[in-house]
Amino acid sequence: MAVKKSRPALGAFLFFGGAFSLATYFTFAAVQGDYGLFRRAEILAQTEILERELALMQSDVTRMENLTLRLSDDYLDLDLLDQQARSVLGMIRSDEMVIR
Repeated sequence: MAVKKSRPALGAFLFFGGAFSLATYFTFAAVQGDYGLFRRAEILAQTEILERELALMQSDVTRMENLTLRLSDDYLDLDLLDQQARSVLGMIRSDEMVIR
């Protein structure tokens, strides 16, 4: 009596090898791809930075609008006008002392 040795089916190995390869590829893409988890974390961090910059810019715009209003024809702040004239023209009053 001859003992028959059964060989594993080559098709099953190819199927599971291909399935494992595809699962590995899609897992890698889900973590490190263009739309993966790491990219999402980078985008969220960048969003927070840009929101802080936007808040700073909005406060600067508000400050500049206030200064512009105070120097306009409708509402003239003499103290601000005096300060601007001194800084731009470099002038001082006769009763002031300049310390450098």
